[in-house]
Amino acid sequence: MTLRPRRLALVAVAAALAVTLPVPPAGATGPNAARTASADASRTASTHASRTGPSGVPRTGFETSHGARWTTQDQERDFLAAVDRASDRVRTERIGTTVRGRPLRLVRIGAPAPKSVPEVRRGNSVLLICSQHGDEPSGREACLSTVRDLAFAEDPATRRFLERTSVLVVPTANPDGRAAGTRGNADGVDVNRDHLALKTAEGRAMAAVIRDHRPDVIYDLHEYGATTPYYMKDVLALWPRNLNTAGPVHHESAVLSEDYVRATARRAGFSTGVYGIWTDPVTGDPMKQVAGDGQERILRNTAGVKNSLGVLVETRVDALTDAEKADPALNNRRRVGSQLAGLKGLFSFAERHRARVEIATTAARLAGFADRGPVYLGGADNEPPAAEKVLKNPPCAYRLDAAQLAQVGDELRLHGVTWRQDGAGAVVPLRQSMRALVPLLLDGRAQSPLTAAAPVEHCRAPGAGR
Repeated sequence: MTLRPRRLALVAVAAALAVTLPVPPAGATGPNAARTASADASRTASTHASRTGPSGVPRTGFETSHGARWTTQDQERDFLAAVDRASDRVRTERIGTTVRGRPLRLVRIGAPAPKSVPEVRRGNSVLLICSQHGDEPSGREACLSTVRDLAFAEDPATRRFLERTSVLVVPTANPDGRAAGTRGNADGVDVNRDHLALKTAEGRAMAAVIRDHRPDVIYDLHEYGATTPYYMKDVLALWPRNLNTAGPVHHESAVLSEDYVRATARRAGFSTGVYGIWTDPVTGDPMKQVAGDGQERILRNTAGVKNSLGVLVETRVDALTDAEKADPALNNRRRVGSQLAGLKGLFSFAERHRARVEIATTAARLAGFADRGPVYLGGADNEPPAAEKVLKNPPCAYRLDAAQLAQVGDELRLHGVTWRQDGAGAVVPLRQSMRALVPLLLDGRAQSPLTAAAPVEHCRAPGAGR
């Protein structure tokens, strides 16, 4: 039987929000006003969640404890199973297993829930990757409650949104790290540095999801520790800086980051900034870059190289007020509230920019078949690449010998890279959707290649390139 609550907080479509995150009172300015609004927003969300509990709607462990404790993995399992049973908008499946035997789950949401990959591919889709770093739990809590809110919201705007948009969620992208409270996985590997090599079970599972579903937007939720007074905003965001990101995809990613995620968070009373950039505390001018480059192995950059919009969101961990210092639950609720504000901006963007995003991602996927233009092995959109890092006339293909194919064939498949058999080895053409990715994986001059394959300068066999 489908549960029908009177009303749930929806952080999906701006026009359909049941709970409005407050802004600072009229006349209030400065950081104290933002801190007050942030705390009020998290308290509002927590209070609403407690009111909906008696109706039988599933609640997370975080919500039932009013932010005192993060949702355990057993609670996550039970919560997702309850939502799945009660709503025809949600389908949960296992997409992998960690080295400690914990499940990696994917939640598909729609109206109704997509039953297959082709159903997702037919329309616009958004993928949320939550808690890649196990010691950054607030994004995971926002993802879990958003799954529930989208599953049960009754307003027409949300239903229309979900009829045209598939929302995909990996609620816990690093379950072993979450269980241990560590940044890395059980082997100590930073999963957000494994989106090229795919050596971890977590990275491989996410690569398969991206390959199969081809999401239009990949939204990556993180947390960070502030550096006073230069790097201390409530919400930071960043688009793909990798130069192999197609122009329209890069542009729409920046619009999502700056005009929707950050702008929505500001309207909710949170301070915002660009991830990785220290700013002058008086003028607000950028001082230096400490993170956020164009490395293709980081998810937001991998997303761009793979022709999806990519956005990284980092929210501040530190307690901001004496009240938050005295009550960790209050700090936790504010952290989750800031993540929910960013998600509100994401869903508003996905609704309003639907056509532009589909045009941008489709064009980017088709452009690789033209096999034209340079490929960049370094640099970023704010850092000109060294001359030796630009393949102005890249080879038309790379040849793998038998040993190399055995070594990297599985990773190429997970990335969605195609090749043709060549004796015991293979020839990997650039003329394919993942054109820009191929040299990053196979050219010995790249930053993190899987192997140093032999460049092929003249391609004559059908399907092998130009």
